[in-house]
Amino acid sequence: MAGYADDLALSHVLADTADSVSMARFRALDLHVDSKPDLTPVSDADTAVERALRATLARARPRDGVLGEEFGVVEAAAGPGNRQWVIDPIDGTKNFIRGVPIWATLIALMEGDQVVVGMVSAPALGRRWWAGRGHGAFAGRHQAAATPIRVSGVSRLADASFCYSDLRYWEEAGRLDGMLDLIRRSWRNRSYGDFYGYMLVAEGAVDIMVEPELSLWDLAALVPIVTEAGGTFTDLAGQPGPSGGSAVATNGKLHPDVLDRLGHVQ
Repeated sequence: MAGYADDLALSHVLADTADSVSMARFRALDLHVDSKPDLTPVSDADTAVERALRATLARARPRDGVLGEEFGVVEAAAGPGNRQWVIDPIDGTKNFIRGVPIWATLIALMEGDQVVVGMVSAPALGRRWWAGRGHGAFAGRHQAAATPIRVSGVSRLADASFCYSDLRYWEEAGRLDGMLDLIRRSWRNRSYGDFYGYMLVAEGAVDIMVEPELSLWDLAALVPIVTEAGGTFTDLAGQPGPSGGSAVATNGKLHPDVLDRLGHVQ
């Protein structure tokens, strides 16, 4: 982990910056919200957080590229390289603008197509999660209060707690029958949504989290946290990593069964 210790420390600095900006706007009476071209909402907090993180990275990592949800790709100021920071300034914007505290800033560092550092900071919950490749996964209020986290040992779907996104998206993807099958067969099901279900998988509180359509900035920070906690993270086709545009995160033991049941498109 020595090779990523400085990057992981920087991810905490970035998270501190993001937390201060986002919390100042959370439940603000003058919060400004627009619609993006895809009709999803974006608040002034989303753009302010991303600008602040990009400014810090430009100073601290001028040789690294940046990909962010709000402002796209910016190549490294010091020339091309294989390292890129991936930012979702506020994952859960719909929660944020309604005053629901389940939202987070997602920060990842990729080398090529591999995520080597992941940070999820949810200041309204008073909690963050982080991982570096080969170092393990941790949670706490900050780095000095780190607690190692680990996925569950549940091995039967009948004993599993299952988390998912809006069923309408699964219907649009032609996979609603598989989803309903999982819901019926699991011990418990809840729709926590966004980053939170994946962090609950990493902590062992939930055993499965699935979503049918996502962007790289939605996924990158989550992958090392789940996998370093002992879990498995793939797309719906079973390919590991954050680049497949969908997500299946489990404790590993349940992964083949979940993929099989979700794998058939109607």
